Amino acid sequence: MNRLEGTPVVHKKRGGLVPWNGAECFERTVGLLLLVLCVGCTSFREYVQNGFKVGPNYQPPCAYVSDQWIDADQIPTEENPELLRHWWIVFQDPKLNELLDRAYRQNLTLREAGCRILQARAARAIAAGELFPQRQDATGSYTRSGAAVDPGMPGGAGRFSDSWNFGFSLSWELDFWGRFRRAVAAADANLDASVLSYDEVLVTLLGDVAANYVTVRTTQERIKLLRANVELQRGIYQFVDERLKAGFKQTELDLDQALITLRQSEAAIPQLEITLRQAENNLCLLLGMAPTDLSAILGDGPIPHAPPELVVAIPADLLRRRPDVRRAERLTAAQAEQIGIAEADLYPAFFISGNFGYAAKDFADLFRNTAFHGSVGPSFQWNLLNYGRITNNVWYQNARFQELVVAYQNTVLQAAKEVEDALVRFLRAQQRSKLLDEATQAARKAVDIAITQYKAGAADFNRYALIEQNLVSLQDTAAQSRGEIAQSLISVFRALGGGWEIRQTGVVVAAESTASPPEAPTPPQEGKPPAPEVAPTPKQP
Repeated sequence: MNRLEGTPVVHKKRGGLVPWNGAECFERTVGLLLLVLCVGCTSFREYVQNGFKVGPNYQPPCAYVSDQWIDADQIPTEENPELLRHWWIVFQDPKLNELLDRAYRQNLTLREAGCRILQARAARAIAAGELFPQRQDATGSYTRSGAAVDPGMPGGAGRFSDSWNFGFSLSWELDFWGRFRRAVAAADANLDASVLSYDEVLVTLLGDVAANYVTVRTTQERIKLLRANVELQRGIYQFVDERLKAGFKQTELDLDQALITLRQSEAAIPQLEITLRQAENNLCLLLGMAPTDLSAILGDGPIPHAPPELVVAIPADLLRRRPDVRRAERLTAAQAEQIGIAEADLYPAFFISGNFGYAAKDFADLFRNTAFHGSVGPSFQWNLLNYGRITNNVWYQNARFQELVVAYQNTVLQAAKEVEDALVRFLRAQQRSKLLDEATQAARKAVDIAITQYKAGAADFNRYALIEQNLVSLQDTAAQSRGEIAQSLISVFRALGGGWEIRQTGVVVAAESTASPPEAPTPPQEGKPPAPEVAPTPKQP
C-alpha cells in the first residue's frame, strides 16, 4: 500500500478496541506534527509567517526598464493619463470616433474575451467553495429481499423482508497547510489575468480600427491624386494627338510616350482600389459585421492629422499601464501559488467526517429514535510511498514559475521595444513628410514649366515625361508619409497601453470632448487587478 490512513477515535489493544484518552491523543498528535515539520520543505517559522501555509509567499518579480526613452530630448516625458484614456481625440475626427464606438460595442473577439472573464469568475467561486465541507451527501434506499425456505416447513413458499434507509454524510478536509487558500489566491490571480486579457484585446482593437481607418483615408487620398494626374496626362496626350494630326512637328514617338505615361498611371488605380477594399473589409471584421461596402458610411475625408508634439510617460509606467505586462505578472502570481499547493501533498490531510441516518424494516418505523444511527470523528490521510512524484511535482511547479518570471521580464522588454520603435517612427516620419512636401511643391512647379516649354517647342517631350512621372511618384509618397505619421502615433498610443479604461465607463468619447482630452473616468471597478511593482524575486522553496 502507498497510503497511510488512520483515525484517532479508537485503536487496537489486547482484548479488543478501546477509546484513546485525551492525554494520549494530544501526545500522539504533537508527535505527528513534529514528524511532518521535519519531513516537509517549509520550516515552522516560515509556515507561521506565511499565514499558516506551506510553500513560498509570492512577491512581484523584478523588471528591467530604462530611466528615459532614447529620444527623450525630443519628446517630453510626463504622466498624462487623461490623454492615454481617449488618445484618438487628438485626431479630431468624428468618423473615427464613431467607428471606435461601434467596434467597442460589436467586436466579437472582445466578446470572446468577456466570456473568458465569466469563466474565470466561476472558477474562482469553485475554488472558494473548497474551503467549506467538500462533500455533503443525502442518501436513501428501499430494498425488498426474499429467501427460499425448506418446502417441508409449514407455510413454506418463501420468506420476504423490507429495508428502508435514509441518511446524510459529510466530509471536510481542513485547510491545515493552506492548499485551498492558495488555490483561491491562484484563482484570484487568474481572474485578474482574464480581465487584463480583455483589456489587451481592447487596446489592440482600438489600435487596429484606427490604423485601418488611416489606411482607408490614405488610400483615398492616393487615388484622388493619381486620378488628378491621369486627367493632366490625358490632356497632354490629346494635345500631342491634335498637334500631330494638324501637321505640327510633334512625332508619333511623342504620342506613344504620352500614351505609356497615361496608361501606367491608370493601371495603378485598380491596385490602390484593392488596398482600399481590403482595408474596408478589415474594418468590417473589427466592427463585427459581414464584409460590406463602407463607402456610404465612411464617405470621403482627409488623412487624420497628427499633432506635431507628443507627451509620453516614463518607461516605468509601462508596468502599470500595459495590460499584457500586468497580465504576465498575474499569471506568474497564479503559478507561484501552485508551488505551495504541490508542497501541501507532502503533508497529511486532516478530515472531519460524520454521518447519521435511519434504518428500519417498515417505513412507519423509519424516523423513530430506535432507527437512528450515526458517527463523527477526525481522520487523516498521508501519501508516503509516492516514489518521488510529489517532490518532483513541487520542482515542476517551481520550474514553471521560473519560466513565467522570465516570460514576464521578456514582456516588459518587448513593451519597451515597441514604444521605442513607435517613437522613432513618429519623429522620423514627421521629418520625412516635411521634406517630401517641399519636393512635391517643387515638382508641381517644374511640371507647369515643362508643359509651357513643351507647348512652346522649347523642350522635348522626354523632359516633360520625366518631370511629370517624378510628380506622380512624389505626390503618392508624400500622401503615404502623412498617413505614416498618423499610423506611427497610433502605434505609440497602442504601445503605451492606452484606451483600455473605456471598459470602466463604457464611453468611447465624452459628449463634451472636442479638441482637448476628456476628464478622468470613474474609479476602477471592484476587483480591478493590481499593478505590478518592481520588487525582489520571490523566495523559492
